[in-house]
Amino acid sequence: MTGAANGLRIGFIGLGNVGGKLAGSLQRCGFPLTVHELDRSRARPFIDRGAGWANTPGHVADSADILITCLPSPAACAEVLEAKTGLLSGLGPGKTWLEMSTTDESEVRRLGALVEARGATAMDCPVSGGCHRAATGNISIFAGGTREAFESVLPVLSAMGRRILHTGSLGSASVLKVVTNYLATANLVALGEALMVAKQAGMDLTTAYEAIRISSGNSFVHETESQVILNGSYDIGFTMELVQKDLGLFQDVADRTGVSLELSPMLERIFADGAERYGESAWSSMIVRRLEDACGSLLRAPGFPARLIDDEPEEPGREVPTSR
Repeated sequence: MTGAANGLRIGFIGLGNVGGKLAGSLQRCGFPLTVHELDRSRARPFIDRGAGWANTPGHVADSADILITCLPSPAACAEVLEAKTGLLSGLGPGKTWLEMSTTDESEVRRLGALVEARGATAMDCPVSGGCHRAATGNISIFAGGTREAFESVLPVLSAMGRRILHTGSLGSASVLKVVTNYLATANLVALGEALMVAKQAGMDLTTAYEAIRISSGNSFVHETESQVILNGSYDIGFTMELVQKDLGLFQDVADRTGVSLELSPMLERIFADGAERYGESAWSSMIVRRLEDACGSLLRAPGFPARLIDDEPEEPGREVPTSR
């Protein structure tokens, strides 16, 4: 069903690396769109294709049924909602807020309570799968909220993602998002070590890539990030700073639940060192540079792309069942 057919009006705040691609999918699927972004130049392509512009988040809420935020930090989201002309000022019955940032479970529940106090509905709907899949509408989406709310926004989520998982109550999606990001980060660091050991042992890195890809050592991270590492661009569309934020969010969940971790603090130290060496805005895949520098050897192989392109055909999104 197209956006024009189901009549839902969408307001979108945050048109960065991921948000801009999600908003693009909504516009491509025909949803009437109103946008707001601190950097108005990011909004220009959407406006040129027919989107409306709102001067404040509150004005976005006035003009839409479903309000989406996709922002770099919990603090940024709180500011967008709670400022004098923020999103909350325009919320009311019949409206739904979808928080699609990677954020803190307790914070999204706090903000969700403020949203619901105004008679609106709140859901957390973070995405997973990389910028290249966000661009094509093939990304995965976790959705936390009531079943009724989930079913009402499923047409919108299905326009942005291919696999949609209802994770439970508000906040549950945010927990699972930081869990999966933690696993991806651990895998990235391990892959850097594995590739360097293979190279120093005299292995051809193209062969090593394929050996990992067809083996029990394979992963989504290997099939994506290893390619831009071997190319030398490291361009995964995700920064050291964002990894540090996500690791901190994961550690916060562990601390709140009383789980004593060994690997997580080590990863935090590794990325703190990487951010100090190469800058917080360096691509996260550049963490392997620590090993490259230490060994005086670059992880490079011919034929790998500088940027990832999703070559899977775009398909309508669908709910992923949780029963086995």
